Amino acid sequence: MSEKTASRRPQTAEKDEASLPAPVTAADRIVLEIRKFIAAAIFFNTQAAEKAKLGLTDMQMLNMLHLYGPSTPGRLGTWTGLSSGGVTVALDRLEKSGYIRRNPNPADRRSVLITPIPKRMRKLTALYEGVESETRRLLATMPQGDLEAVIRFFEALQAERDGG
Repeated sequence: MSEKTASRRPQTAEKDEASLPAPVTAADRIVLEIRKFIAAAIFFNTQAAEKAKLGLTDMQMLNMLHLYGPSTPGRLGTWTGLSSGGVTVALDRLEKSGYIRRNPNPADRRSVLITPIPKRMRKLTALYEGVESETRRLLATMPQGDLEAVIRFFEALQAERDGG
């Protein structure tokens, strides 16, 4: 075989170890789409934090307080995976910048409740209005049964994350 003929043969592609295998099942596709969504959400939240002149950790701490309401530092640590020291440092920054208030916890006098300051939170929620409107428009096009299945899935996923 001549050198020319050999060079025309397709070369066997080396397996790209950095690539994910093509999704085969519906579950594979869902997992892949969730990973893509999470990656995009992280970048979106990073940009929102930059616009608010906050670090990503501080921005997400405020998001948790906005989503779940006033909380103890311990609960914030559980939700975020941060150490108690990491939570304290983030809360110190947020308190100093006027985003939160530490109040005595009426249920446990040894702890405090972290409460977001509504006026400051309005500035942050405005950063999410566009993406929320876009999401609601898309959801309005889907059948109710599909929406209920998505809700059940995310509730089950959260319950699993919370320990069953």
